[in-house]
Amino acid sequence: MGWQKTFTLGRRPKGCHLVTEEVLSHIRPGLEGVKIGMLYLFIQHTSAALTINENYDPDVRRDMDMALDKIVPESLNWVHTDEGPEVSHTKTSLVGTSICVPITDGRLNLGTWQGIYLTEFRHAPHQRRVVATIL
Repeated sequence: MGWQKTFTLGRRPKGCHLVTEEVLSHIRPGLEGVKIGMLYLFIQHTSAALTINENYDPDVRRDMDMALDKIVPESLNWVHTDEGPEVSHTKTSLVGTSICVPITDGRLNLGTWQGIYLTEFRHAPHQRRVVATIL
């Protein structure tokens, strides 16, 4: 039997944002009683992504943002420019719209220094919808 919930993450500007605790606040009821399972998170947007990375040193977040800007610069000759230089769709494809995390004894089985990140590629802050599925 599965559990699913769609929730909204708070507004954040461009950058890599640690959202583990915010995600947990939405999915706690679904974790209850799960001995062994999987959490699947899917972001319903084409200009933001989800990933797992180090949760301790905030420099990692700045480094990720800097590296993605270098790999996919706004200065390219973008054709789709309805919302400015359209780097966000390309970055979303590179980082990805979904992640999966094992569940053990009702808890996310992340590594010691791992956390869930929202990578926001738009400059203006946006709220983002996420579908959480627990199996």
